[in-house]
Amino acid sequence: MADSPILVETAPPVRSITPTMLIALVILGGWLVTALAASAIAPYDPDAIDIMNMLSPPSAAHWFGTDQVGRDVFSRVLFASRVDLLLCVVGVLPPLLIGTTIGLLSGYFGGVVDNVFMRIYDLTVAFPFFVLVLAIVGVLGPGLLNFILALTLVGWVSYARLVRAQVLTIRESEFIQAAKCLGYGPAAILGHHVLPNAIGPVIAYAVSDAVLVMLAGASFGFLGMGAQPPLAEWGVMIADGQAFVQQAWWICLFPGLAAISLGLGFALLGDGLGQWQRKGVTA
Repeated sequence: MADSPILVETAPPVRSITPTMLIALVILGGWLVTALAASAIAPYDPDAIDIMNMLSPPSAAHWFGTDQVGRDVFSRVLFASRVDLLLCVVGVLPPLLIGTTIGLLSGYFGGVVDNVFMRIYDLTVAFPFFVLVLAIVGVLGPGLLNFILALTLVGWVSYARLVRAQVLTIRESEFIQAAKCLGYGPAAILGHHVLPNAIGPVIAYAVSDAVLVMLAGASFGFLGMGAQPPLAEWGVMIADGQAFVQQAWWICLFPGLAAISLGLGFALLGDGLGQWQRKGVTA
C-alpha cells in the first residue's frame, strides 16, 4: 500500500524591514527626537537677538554661527525642525483623507460621482502643481495656514486618482462579488474589503509626497509666501541669509542641509515601502 502524501503547512512569508527603510527610520527618528527635545537641546533662544555677535562664524559658542541680527543658527535649525515636520504631517494628512474618501466612492459607485471627479481631475492637472498652489496662496494671502489650505485643495486629487485606480480593479474581484451575495452593504464592503486592499500603495505615495510638501514649504517660505519671519523655518532662514551668502555662508548652508536630510529620510522611507510591498520577503 502506497504511503499517503504528507501535507506540510508552510508559514506565510514574514516581511522584514529593508536596509533602505532602516536608514530612513534612523534619519526621521533623529529629526523627530530633535523636534521634541529642541527646547532642551538648543543652547539659546531661537529668537534672541544679539547685536554684539552679528554674522559670527561657527565657533565653540555658536556651532552653526549667527545670522544678521545675532540669532544662533544652530538653535533656530533645531526649532525649525518642529515647523517643517509638522508641515509634512498636516500637508499630507488632509489630502490623504479627502482623496481616499473621494477615490473610494468614485471608483466603487462610478456614474455621476466618477464623472464629476474626473472633470475636477482634468482641470487640476491642466496646471503645474506649484503654479496652482502659488496662485491659491496669492489669492488667500501669504501664511502657513493658507499654504496648507492650498496644498489640501490641490493635493487631494492625486490621492483620489490613485485610490480610484485601485478600487476599479478590486471591485471586480471574486471576494467582492461574494460579499455582495452574502448581503453586505456598500459601507461594509468599502470599509472591510476594498479599503484594506487599496490603501498600501496610497501610504507609500503619501510618504513620498511628504518630500514634495517639505520642499514646497521651504520654497514658499523662501519666497515669503509660506511661514513668515521671525518664525524659525528652514526656507525662511535660507531666504534671510541669501543677502549675506558670500560673507556668512553658514546662514544658508545649515538650514539647507537640514532640509535635504529630512527630504532624504522621507524619500528613502517611500522607496523602502515600495520595495517592501513588491518583494514581500527580504533576505
